[in-house]
Amino acid sequence: MSIVVVGTVAFDTVETPWGRVEKILGGSANYFSMAAQFFCPVKMVGVIGEDFPESHLEYLNSKNICTDGIVRLDGKTFHWKGEYKRDLNEAITLNTHLNVLEQFDPQLPEHYRETQFVFLANFDPRLQKQVLGQVKKTKVVACDTMNFWIEGKPEALRETLKDVDILLLNEGEARLLSGKASLLRAAKEISDMGPHKIVIKRGEHGAMLYNEGNIFVVPAYPLETIHDPTGAGDTFAGGFMGYLAKSLDPLNDTTLRKAMVYGTVMASFTVEDFSFNRLKEIDWAHIEGRYTDLLKVIHF
Repeated sequence: MSIVVVGTVAFDTVETPWGRVEKILGGSANYFSMAAQFFCPVKMVGVIGEDFPESHLEYLNSKNICTDGIVRLDGKTFHWKGEYKRDLNEAITLNTHLNVLEQFDPQLPEHYRETQFVFLANFDPRLQKQVLGQVKKTKVVACDTMNFWIEGKPEALRETLKDVDILLLNEGEARLLSGKASLLRAAKEISDMGPHKIVIKRGEHGAMLYNEGNIFVVPAYPLETIHDPTGAGDTFAGGFMGYLAKSLDPLNDTTLRKAMVYGTVMASFTVEDFSFNRLKEIDWAHIEGRYTDLLKVIHF
């Protein structure tokens, strides 16, 4: 099975306690695809400007990531500038230049529309709903969101969630969307909005799965060095959805729990370097090694 991902393709300027980088490759669709491609073919949808390097698109294509859904427009590529202090769970946005992203009108190529796995990365819920109107026979629809949309377009977001099977969001977003302080109560409240499977990402504290009353919690993979948490959530989603698309098993609790572990493993590689640098270095043996290690950590 392949996956369609719709999201941002961007440049990031990031400063952390371990360094600073200017206009490196980033964006939710990019991070997601770089993780998911280890599991299955990926079809990207996004928008870029004249300044985006053709060489990166060629690299994506070489990794079984189709870029037919990437549109190049006149103007500059979306550019996010942010920093992290000692609390690596919280990104501080310094500047956001939407540039061509303001013209983002996601259109799926015809050969994308039969794809059964769809991931709607973090962007306008009105446009997320528009994408869902273009797919024909979905098996799993998952999406991400953020505080900006929860507060700014709550009605549009709730309309989109009615057609979503899995929602991935962080703990602050879960509390904001649900109005509940307890993550368990938050997950139950969100489940009533449409998605029956809720994944709450908790950064260095791991992630929680709420699956129609069943709870699973996976810790973060223990690391000695963390350079940049940018994109970790999108990479988690790529590993999570990638495993689901690869697996021939039904979408049951066991399959979802394995997907949670693979998502955690993929995120662990991302934070070890800036941009996708670490993801470019690994192969399936590295992934399976960390998967086995993490199983030992959570086994008792």
